[in-house]
Amino acid sequence: MYYKDKLGILKSIFGPEKNVVLQPGLLIVDNNRFSIVDDVIILSSPEEYTEYVRNKLNLKGSVKGESSSDFSSDIQYSFGNEWREYYEILPEHEKEFYQYFDIVDLDEMRDSRVCDLGCGNGRWSYFLRNKCREIILVDFSNAIFIARKNLSRANNCLFFMCDLKKLPFKYDFANFIFSLGVLHHLPTPCLEEVRRIKKYAPTLLIFIYYALDNRALYFRQLLKIITIIRRLLSEIKNRSFRKIFSISGTYLIYLPLVYLGWLLKPFKLSSYVPLFDFYHSKSARRIQQDVYDRFFTSIEQRVAREEILQLKDSFSEVIISDNFPYWHFVCKR
Repeated sequence: MYYKDKLGILKSIFGPEKNVVLQPGLLIVDNNRFSIVDDVIILSSPEEYTEYVRNKLNLKGSVKGESSSDFSSDIQYSFGNEWREYYEILPEHEKEFYQYFDIVDLDEMRDSRVCDLGCGNGRWSYFLRNKCREIILVDFSNAIFIARKNLSRANNCLFFMCDLKKLPFKYDFANFIFSLGVLHHLPTPCLEEVRRIKKYAPTLLIFIYYALDNRALYFRQLLKIITIIRRLLSEIKNRSFRKIFSISGTYLIYLPLVYLGWLLKPFKLSSYVPLFDFYHSKSARRIQQDVYDRFFTSIEQRVAREEILQLKDSFSEVIISDNFPYWHFVCKR
């Protein structure tokens, strides 16, 4: 029982007024019974279980009830499949971790409970695992099981399968929440989601795709074309096609643009080449994962810097990093 020595943490997360009981393969919170599969506590409602979870629990036949209108099974499938395909934590992920956390004082996290909201394969928590007291990892797709494997040697992590819009945790269950590259894939307005999750922690670190508002006009025109292609490709669920396209896109689109950027760098023109600034130091494998993410996700929102600053109506402080990736920012309640 992985959670045998973590019952106190679980009680603290759900709230001291809750009756939290741990049994083999089961967590009971008051009258709610949550199965534990491969050390992952399944908080999702049965109608939102993935096929993997249903098979592990030997559930047959149809499930009564319907998913909520803002639940996207398409996004759940897409990211579950993405992290099954691109499961590994790569060396360049460490550099990216410090890029995201450039506006965070990591030394202040030593005694903090941190929540990785929409954790994917757990790559950011992997580099944070020795810098904080506890990490709560949450994802509503099968990626949470990949995260559990990638963090198998970290005993300060707790894993939950749950839609981040339906967390049953108490107010301020964490000291710090980070959600990187997640909220813009929700079917609800991403900045409203930032406002909503502030009840769970006093400090948030968020990354949301930028609207290319600091780029030349032709960048935004290209984005319109790519968006049309993305919406068409996201309808294709065939795993082999997605893998082949991700590899092809890497070698036929991304890497040629990176090489062009290198050729233009002596003339200080590389930043005018799409994709160069972010991908010039990435491996082909890392780029493949982003090609998949870029072209097979049905929902994508983008925000401008000025829109993010409007969050000051809900937070005492909003700090936007001027560095890549655009835009990542800290909100303090």
